[in-house]
Amino acid sequence: MTNAIDRITAPAIPTPAHLGQATAIEQSRAVAEVQAAVVAAKQMPRDIDRALADMRRSCGQPALASRAFFNFPRAGQTVSGPSIHLARDLARCWGNIQYGIAELRRDDAAGISEMQAFAWDVETNTRSASIFIVPHKKDTRGGAKDITDLRDIYENNANQGARRVREAIFAILPTWFTEEAQELCQKTLASPSGPDLAQKIGTAIKAFERRGITLEQLEQKVGVKRADWTGEEFAQLDVLFGSLRRGDISQDEAFPPARVTADDYAPAGA
Repeated sequence: MTNAIDRITAPAIPTPAHLGQATAIEQSRAVAEVQAAVVAAKQMPRDIDRALADMRRSCGQPALASRAFFNFPRAGQTVSGPSIHLARDLARCWGNIQYGIAELRRDDAAGISEMQAFAWDVETNTRSASIFIVPHKKDTRGGAKDITDLRDIYENNANQGARRVREAIFAILPTWFTEEAQELCQKTLASPSGPDLAQKIGTAIKAFERRGITLEQLEQKVGVKRADWTGEEFAQLDVLFGSLRRGDISQDEAFPPARVTADDYAPAGA
């Protein structure tokens, strides 16, 4: 007698109709690479003292400090924090960390890409990963606009993915390590190096003027008159200029145009 359970068959699992040789080789290579990374991390564990020394040396360099923070508007307020550039450098200093971003699926009909961002501490096996949807759109003054150009889609995906990679890296790095790095970068920005502070401030003002931004607007932004600027005000403007240059924030968002009211048109003495 045949048992009813014997007649139950497992559901068919969909598989690719054809698995190319290159794909099979790449899958095997990826598995071997992960195994090798784990073995290497166990054989050569990170040296905390060396990692600290590398971090302090890097954060003392103006080239990194000037790119270490971002600044952009959200819900009527300005949001700032450590950038992807700082995250990548700290991951390098800490060592035995892998991170990246991948496009898992693209649906041109729906106008979306499914992405994954991750960071993995190979030595402690601590991993942070997220899967998210990126619409093929960009914000403009007239609202969201669809993008169809392949280069624009790639750049939009990379920009959105960089934010998730940044968060993934900071999620696995020790808090004390990242906080000290941020403090050192702030000090590097605020302290004169090379040309004295007055010359650096003058150069910054000219750079903003080339964008059509006046000294009065800068003074209103930092809330301090030019004569009283210190390294702290210079650091604020340096971060802001970097955000403008990278496109993290638009000029109108950073320096909103003055609102014209009916009183501005009223005759004098009216």
